[in-house]
Amino acid sequence: MIYLDYQATTPLAPEAFAAMEPWLTNGFANPHSAHAAGRAAAAAVEVARDQVAALLPPGGRVIFTSGATEALNLAIMGCGHPVRAAATEHAAVLDCVQHVDGELLPIRSDGLLDQVTTDATLLAVMLVNNEIGTIQPIAHIAGLTRASGGLLLCDAVQAYGRMPIPDGPDMIAISAHKIHGPKGIGALWVRDGVSLIPQMLGGGQEQGMRSGTLSPALCAGFGAAAKLASERMETDAVHVSALWDRALAAFADWTVNGATTERYKGNLNIRREGVDAARLISECRNIAFSAGSACASGSGRPSHVLRAIGLTDAQAKSSIRLGFGRYTTAEEIDIAAEAINRAAEAML
Repeated sequence: MIYLDYQATTPLAPEAFAAMEPWLTNGFANPHSAHAAGRAAAAAVEVARDQVAALLPPGGRVIFTSGATEALNLAIMGCGHPVRAAATEHAAVLDCVQHVDGELLPIRSDGLLDQVTTDATLLAVMLVNNEIGTIQPIAHIAGLTRASGGLLLCDAVQAYGRMPIPDGPDMIAISAHKIHGPKGIGALWVRDGVSLIPQMLGGGQEQGMRSGTLSPALCAGFGAAAKLASERMETDAVHVSALWDRALAAFADWTVNGATTERYKGNLNIRREGVDAARLISECRNIAFSAGSACASGSGRPSHVLRAIGLTDAQAKSSIRLGFGRYTTAEEIDIAAEAINRAAEAML
């Protein structure tokens, strides 16, 4: 199996597994218990919190959650502000915005936010789009929202650990399994002075903001993955850029969806007229790639992101997303491109 779906999830780093293992065996104590074993587990959680925070702006706190979806829910439902969001946000944001009768803002054909509406609202904007890789000018947007008395929530799931996170947002949502950490844990970074209403009650273990027993193993894995990402960020970026160039050349007959400059290069979203993306994925059984967000797969609906940037339903359904990263090889790109192109040609 050649794995090219890094936007959906990433392989667990050996270093993250090694950090988790002791807390899955002998170090099983509840980190909220007062005895020595519990205190040891709690200390491991705090080490991980510092490791995760090291890749985020200063002047805030990290609240561990079950993932970015919970973090985004806490931010949007708990802030007490009217909400606006870019039309290309993840479903975790869009569903919350719909629930609170919020507003969606239009997107340009390159995937960038068309216009920032500034007033005393919560604005939700993704740093790197999960479907087309577009990088939004978050620092600039943060300046506009702050000047108008609003708050900025940044979904940095696809950016955290892959590039520096700009200072400016008031809240930042991240997830461990997108940076070679374990599934089941994420975090919400909250700027000092920003108040939230808890959305989960029952003990308030996580700084009063999130009830439930923390998993020291998941926290340790997240922390180790964050530390490794910090150490490898430049090396990983060079590697991913080389893979992008190789993939772009291999798929020269396809059209790139979204920006090619303001873009994370581990995301190649492309389309070819006459191709049925769902059938193509089925034909190429030994290659893991997608037609868009894993959260929307199987719905049969065209990607809301591709529709928001102006693609027709037919163009959206002829689009595929290739995601690659740290453990992808150039040879894998070549083999996958040959197989995908051969299967696509057979459809035309």
